[in-house]
Amino acid sequence: MIQHSSPDERRPANDGPKAAGRNRTALVVAAREVFSAGGLDAPLSAIARRAGVGQGVLYRHFPDRGALVTAVLEENVRQIEQAAAVDGATLAGVLGVLTWHAVESAAFIGLMHADEAGGRSGIRAHASMLSERVERSLRGRLPDGHRLGAADDLMLAVAMVTGAVTSPTREERERRALAAWRLLGVEVGPVRPYEG
Repeated sequence: MIQHSSPDERRPANDGPKAAGRNRTALVVAAREVFSAGGLDAPLSAIARRAGVGQGVLYRHFPDRGALVTAVLEENVRQIEQAAAVDGATLAGVLGVLTWHAVESAAFIGLMHADEAGGRSGIRAHASMLSERVERSLRGRLPDGHRLGAADDLMLAVAMVTGAVTSPTREERERRALAAWRLLGVEVGPVRPYEG
């Protein structure tokens, strides 16, 4: 006996090109989560599964691991830049967004330690450029006379905090990041993504 599926059991219609943007966004979000749990060498198949797409879709958007890591880094930096660009934004608020990315994203921690990204083709130079964008965003909200105002102090503090974010649980990573900022005497706003 042949059973026909009910309308609720059928696969959704293929949206073709209309789904491309949605799929790309889902892949970046999934990559951030999977890289956070399994590091930058986590299987790409796990990212495709988490995003709810096939590996072919993943490779259409990101031909290799480096392209996917770069997309995650770009999104992280874009959110930090957007948080810094809001009228009335404070250094503490922008640091809250930066800290959220450090806690959530192993790829972001790699960005803050660009020298260690060495062996990955193209990632090192791109990570250095992204790190400079983060620094510009933070410096734009750094009050005159702030303790991190000296030449390298701001990004050295960021590197120190992201270096402290080494724990298997998200809660412990956040606790360690906030403790590191506190030890540096730097106020940090709520740890959350930038949501516009």
